[in-house]
Amino acid sequence: MNNDNASGKLMFINGPVVKAENAEALKMREMVLIGRKKLIGEVVSVENENATLQVYEETSGLEWGEEVVSTGRPLSVKLGPGILSNIFDGIERPLEHIYETGSAFIPEGIGLISINMNKPWDVHITAKVGDYLKAGSVYATVQETSLILHKLMVPPKMQGKVVFAEKDGRYPIDHTVVRLLDEEGEEVSLKLYQEWPVRTPRPVTRKKAIEKPLVTGQRVIDTFFPLAKGGTAAIPGGFGTGKTITQHQLAKWSDADIIVYIGCGERGNEMTEVLEDFPKIIDPRSEKSLMERTVLIANTSNMPVAAREASIYTGITIAEYYRDMGYHIAIMADSTSRWAEALREISGRLEEMPAEEGYPAYLPSRLAQFYERAAYVETLSGEEGSITIIGAVSPAGGDFSEPVTQNTKRVVSTFLALDKALAYSRHYPAINWHNSYSGYVSVLKEWYEENISENMMELRAKMLSLLQEERKLLEIVKLVGEDILPDDQRLILEISKVIKVGYLQQNAYHKDDANVSLKKQYKMLTVIDRLYEAANKCIKEGVPISKVKSEDLFYKIITMKYKVSEENLELLDELMKDIDEYYGSLGKRYKRGGVQNETEVSEAR
Repeated sequence: MNNDNASGKLMFINGPVVKAENAEALKMREMVLIGRKKLIGEVVSVENENATLQVYEETSGLEWGEEVVSTGRPLSVKLGPGILSNIFDGIERPLEHIYETGSAFIPEGIGLISINMNKPWDVHITAKVGDYLKAGSVYATVQETSLILHKLMVPPKMQGKVVFAEKDGRYPIDHTVVRLLDEEGEEVSLKLYQEWPVRTPRPVTRKKAIEKPLVTGQRVIDTFFPLAKGGTAAIPGGFGTGKTITQHQLAKWSDADIIVYIGCGERGNEMTEVLEDFPKIIDPRSEKSLMERTVLIANTSNMPVAAREASIYTGITIAEYYRDMGYHIAIMADSTSRWAEALREISGRLEEMPAEEGYPAYLPSRLAQFYERAAYVETLSGEEGSITIIGAVSPAGGDFSEPVTQNTKRVVSTFLALDKALAYSRHYPAINWHNSYSGYVSVLKEWYEENISENMMELRAKMLSLLQEERKLLEIVKLVGEDILPDDQRLILEISKVIKVGYLQQNAYHKDDANVSLKKQYKMLTVIDRLYEAANKCIKEGVPISKVKSEDLFYKIITMKYKVSEENLELLDELMKDIDEYYGSLGKRYKRGGVQNETEVSEAR
């Protein structure tokens, strides 16, 4: 290590938190190299000549008096071709590349390596000599995967006249392909990548109003608690309620262009499952591997805790970079609770005053700052792009009153509360329809009316009201039994079972049920609604509930999700005809003044 560059010496070491003396040259949030191994760290506080640093690597072996070297820049990531289909740790170091070097764990002092600087890419240069390029302007393109065209953009706060443009060809990302003459008369080189500090949001022209849904293929979400492109959502749930599998489903089937999956403090075997499953998943839109439009950030529970805190910022910065190209990004953060725990541990080592349950007082603002980076925007290049953040929350013991869940609830617009009882009864997704909500229903209503049906949101409200009514009736049933209820209320209980089992419950491993189009979702809703209206009409005409509930017909409706594929939606129309025919003939038989008599009614009951 060069002593001339030293900006301090270690005087205190406490796990991932160290202090340096004679560090008056260091600045807040500056990235530094620590000790003989040049461990990567970041300045988190400065006091007189002393600085406190958090270290993103294992600090075992650090000694008092070792030097701290300034890099002169904040913690940043490289943004360019090679990010997609890759898996990084919390500070964008490629895990697959590290494994290929023969190490099962990340060696200390490996440095801030990231995307492959030597791999050549086929580059198409779009800028020409004489062009004037502004921030966000595209100067070259690379077909990063068969699904995603990577657009090389002029970095923010940079503009100028093109004085050199390379010919189309194969170049590594460190190759200068365009040079600009900026307003100060200096030449600026544009390569196939740019660097950006992870804690600084990338600028946009303006944020736009949210008006389009993020279609997930999951009925309970798309119909009952819709997500919006550019919106925010939280999936809280205790252990074993299905947070990870729900996020896997959203990553697999949502209509986002690119998926950024952040495994923040998760168990290694869960990330292994993601790594093994995602390459095998065929993207339904392209019939190619889902990994071609996915990037994975993995900071498992045995990795350094400080890097876990940085991982969500690394993920959101990568997402913003692709958003600026005009793509729609969905971020899966699993889980923000473990990120908050990392924040708590570092705060404790910094000897900060703890707030509720030991979390730092700035936990709410940090959560808000993260979710605030979700938006539907007009980019600097004039295109539309969006980032949707879906964060899993892991409250201890499933207690939704704990600080992380409560502070997350304040800043997200969709709250998908997972229920332990539903999960243990094998009802997945285990989203509780009574405790969940979506703030996007009103803003997306117009889109649903124009693209699906004018009455889809009305049907949604009707089904939710039936489920709410069922909840009240079940309290009565617990006290006095179901037999005391009138037939119209017993019908509500039966229809609610159909809604729960036939519609809300969804099989992630069934080829026709794992991913359901909005068109099929709407038709399934209309079938259930037709069943309720026809059955209720018969009840009002005096038909006993035992005859109204046809086991065969109810079974057909509950299993329609398996038996009707996307190519055979006309079978749902036939099912509605079966409903009309059954209840039409039933109503005629039991019509007042017809063949019905008191004995038949008694026997039927």
